[in-house]
Amino acid sequence: MKERERIRQQLIAAPRVVAAIVTAVREQVPAYAVLDDSRLQEVRAIAAWALDRLLHLWVTDSALTPADLRRFRGIAAARAADGRPMQAVLRAYRVAATVMTDEVAAATPPPGAPDAFALARMALTTLDTLAEEMATAYAATSEDLTADRDRALRLLLDDLIAGRHASVGALTDRAARLGRQLPDPYCLLVAEPADGDGTAVTQETAVGLLVSLDGHSGEVTSLATVRGSRVVLLLPAAAGGAAPRALGERGLRGCAISGESPDRIAVAYRLAADALDTAPAHAHHPARVLTDGDAQVLALLGGRPATTPDQIGRLILGPLVQPGRHHLMEALTTYLDTGSANAAARRLGLHPQSLRYRLRRISDLTTRDPRDPWQRLTLDIARTITH
Repeated sequence: MKERERIRQQLIAAPRVVAAIVTAVREQVPAYAVLDDSRLQEVRAIAAWALDRLLHLWVTDSALTPADLRRFRGIAAARAADGRPMQAVLRAYRVAATVMTDEVAAATPPPGAPDAFALARMALTTLDTLAEEMATAYAATSEDLTADRDRALRLLLDDLIAGRHASVGALTDRAARLGRQLPDPYCLLVAEPADGDGTAVTQETAVGLLVSLDGHSGEVTSLATVRGSRVVLLLPAAAGGAAPRALGERGLRGCAISGESPDRIAVAYRLAADALDTAPAHAHHPARVLTDGDAQVLALLGGRPATTPDQIGRLILGPLVQPGRHHLMEALTTYLDTGSANAAARRLGLHPQSLRYRLRRISDLTTRDPRDPWQRLTLDIARTITH
C-alpha cells in the first residue's frame, strides 16, 4: 500500500498528468476537440477530481462511494443538457483511465506485478460501474430535457416574432444554450390552411412541416411555433425553396420573408402575416409562396408602405434592372402596355417567338410569370414606381 500511495502522491502533485489526460481526450474524442476554453476548464477540473478518486480507490482497494456515484450522475446530466453524446463521454473516461495507467507504469520505481494487477482490476470495475450509472442518468435527463427544450425553443421563436429581445447577441446566446444556432441568412415562413376558413393548426403540423423542409440536413436547426391558425417557421434561407411543395402536400399556403436582417425578424413576421391577411385568392399559386416582393406590394396597395419604391422595384424586378438586360426590361414594359405577346412583338419589331423567349427569361430571372394575373400586377407596379 505504501508503494501505491507513493505513486499516487507523485501523480497528484504533477500538473502534467491532468494536462496529458485532457490532451489525449481532445485528440482521441472528436466531441471534445471542439470545446471552447470555458468548457475545457470544466474538463480539466473533472479530470483532476477523477484522477484523485481513482488513485485513491487503488491505494485503498475500495469501490466508488454513493457520493462518487451522485457526482458521476450529475456529470452525465450536465452532458445531456449540453448535448455531448454519451458515447463520447464514456470514451473520454476510458481514454483518461488509459493515460492514468500509463503514468502509473512510468513511475519511478514502477509498481510491482500485484499492484499493477490491482490497478487494472480497479479501473475495469470502476469504468463498468460508472458507465451504467452515467448512462442511466443521461437517458433520464435527456427525456426530461426533450420536452423542456422543445417548449423553450417555441418560446424563443415566439419572442423573436414578437420583438421581445434586447439584441441579436442575446438571442444568439439564448439559442446556443438550447443547442441551436439561429439560421443566418434565414427565411421566415408563415403558413395557413389554403382554404382560408381559419381552421386551427397544431404544433404537430408545425413540426411536421419543419422536418420536411429542414430535417434532411441532419441536425434540425430551424424553429417552429403556432400563432392562432398559422404556423411560423424560422428556416435557413436555402430551405425556403422547398416550401411550395411541402405546403401543397399539407393543404397550406404561405408567405416567406428572407430579406430582413436578423434583428428584424418581428418585422418580417408582421409583413408576412399582413400579406396573408390581405392577399387576394389569385395571388396564391400552387407552385410558389408569397415572398418579400408580394408582401411589400400588398403593403403599398393597402396604404401601409413598409419600404421605399426603389426597394420594392429591386425585390420584384431583381436582375432585370442590372446592366445588359435592358432588352428584357423593354420586352416586359411593352408586354405590360400592350397586353399580348403578339402586339408587343409587333411594336418592338420582333418575331412573336423571340418575344415569348424573352418573357420566359423574365420569368426565370424574377420567378414571376408575366402571364399570371397577380404576378403581372406586381411586375407592373414595380416597373411603374421605379421609372
